[in-house]
Amino acid sequence: MFFPPLLPLLHSDPPARLAPPSPLAPLRSDVAVKFGSNSGFLGGEIREKMDSMTQSAQISSSQGFADGQNSAAKESKLSDSFLSTSPVSLIQSPQVKDLIHWRDPKKSGVVFGLSLLMLLSLAAFSVISVASYLLLALLIVTISFRIYKSVLQAVQKSNDGHPFKMLINKDVSIPPETFRKHVDASLTYINRGLKQMSRLFLVEDLVDSLKLAVVMWLLTYVGAVFNGITLLILADILLFAVPPVYEKNKTQIDQYIDVVRTQVNATVAKLQEKLPGAVKRSKTE
Repeated sequence: MFFPPLLPLLHSDPPARLAPPSPLAPLRSDVAVKFGSNSGFLGGEIREKMDSMTQSAQISSSQGFADGQNSAAKESKLSDSFLSTSPVSLIQSPQVKDLIHWRDPKKSGVVFGLSLLMLLSLAAFSVISVASYLLLALLIVTISFRIYKSVLQAVQKSNDGHPFKMLINKDVSIPPETFRKHVDASLTYINRGLKQMSRLFLVEDLVDSLKLAVVMWLLTYVGAVFNGITLLILADILLFAVPPVYEKNKTQIDQYIDVVRTQVNATVAKLQEKLPGAVKRSKTE
C-alpha cells in the first residue's frame, strides 16, 4: 500500500545528533569568566610593570648621566688642583708677589735673608750638618723657654701650666683629602714629565729634540763653572732682585724682549725649513 503522508518522512534527512556535553566545558567557562573578570586587573598589572621598567631605565640613564657629570667634575677638580699647585701659579699668587716685589720690606727682607743664609750654609756644609744645626737651635730655644716659664711660675706661685699647651693640643695630622690631592698633583707632574721625555728622546719632533740637545750642551759648560747650590743662590738673588727692576723699567724691557723673541722665532723658522723632518711635519699638518 502506498501511504503518501509518510513519503516526506522517508525521504527527509535524519535528525542531527547532538554532541554530548564536554566535561571541560564548565572549566573553560569558569576560566573565561575569571579571565574576563580579571582582564582589567591583569592589564593594570602589566601596565604597572612596564611603567616600573621604564622608570628604572630612566633612573639608570639619569644615573649614568650624573656619573658622567661627576667624573667630569672630578677631572676638572683634578686639573684645578694641578693648576693651583703648579710652580708658575705659586709664583703668581698674591702672597709671593708681595714678597718678591718688596711690598712689605721687613717681611721680604726676613724671607730673603733666611733663604740666602740657608743656601750659603748648604754651600759651606753638608745637608746633614745644616739640618742638625737647625734642629739643635730649635731645641735650644724651646727648652730655654720651657725652663724660663717653669722658673717664673715657681717664683710667682702661679699655675699656668705648660707654655706650649695650645700647640701640643693642636691637631698637626695631615687630612687624607689633602694628602690625596697633593699625590694626584704630583702624579700629574710625573706623568707629564714622562710623556715629554719619551717625546723628546724618541725624537717625535726633530726640532724639539735638537733644542733639548743644545740646552744640555750649554748646561755642560754651566756645570763646569757652577754647582747646583751656586745656581740656587743666584736664582734666589734674581728672584728678589729682578721683579722690582722690571716693575720700574717695564716698557724698555718689554721692547728688548720683543726684539729677542722675534729673532728667536725667525731662527727657528729657518731651521724648520732646512730640516727634512720639520718640513715633512709642517706639510702633513
